[in-house]
Amino acid sequence: MKLIKKSIALIFTISTLTFNAQTSKDLNTAFSQSYDYEAIAKYDAAITAINNVYSATSYEINLRMGWLNYMAGKSKESIGYYQKAIALMPAATEPKWAIINPYTVLENWTEIEKTYLAILKLDSKNATANYNLGLIYYYRKDYFSAKKHFDVSLNLAPFGYNNMLMSAWTNYFLGNKNEAKILFNKVLLYSPNDKSALEGLALIK
Repeated sequence: MKLIKKSIALIFTISTLTFNAQTSKDLNTAFSQSYDYEAIAKYDAAITAINNVYSATSYEINLRMGWLNYMAGKSKESIGYYQKAIALMPAATEPKWAIINPYTVLENWTEIEKTYLAILKLDSKNATANYNLGLIYYYRKDYFSAKKHFDVSLNLAPFGYNNMLMSAWTNYFLGNKNEAKILFNKVLLYSPNDKSALEGLALIK
């Protein structure tokens, strides 16, 4: 009886290994085909290749499908796949950065804001997320919130052109004229005769 059980277990193990090997081979083939189709801008064909091996529980597949659908101009479908990838790997910033692309196409600034905030929960000092979030608040004329995020980016790259210029304008609109003047002058060190910086200095004078 024990011999029979061992034999059954061995057969099951071999079958599982064979199945996994076949699955892995199918995945490799599908991904390879999708890259080939993507290279010649045949995005629907690339999507079909991945769909043939699609699994809702695969992070890699959902991430790939998110990208391919975005490239195919299918923003809503892209978002759906990226959301699945985010749910599968909540500690990853990769799919969060990726989902911003289709959100941007749809001009869904509320979700973009939420996504940047989610990224900052995982990576609070990320310069790009802080700067872009600062831009969102700046164009909403929420200069107080904009400054909070621009300050992080400026501290990380004090001589970065965009950081200095946007921080200067934000301080100007907040009434911090001295700070704005200092930053506008630093912008001119980076970009002599910069029109925006000169405009800001003219307003302060």
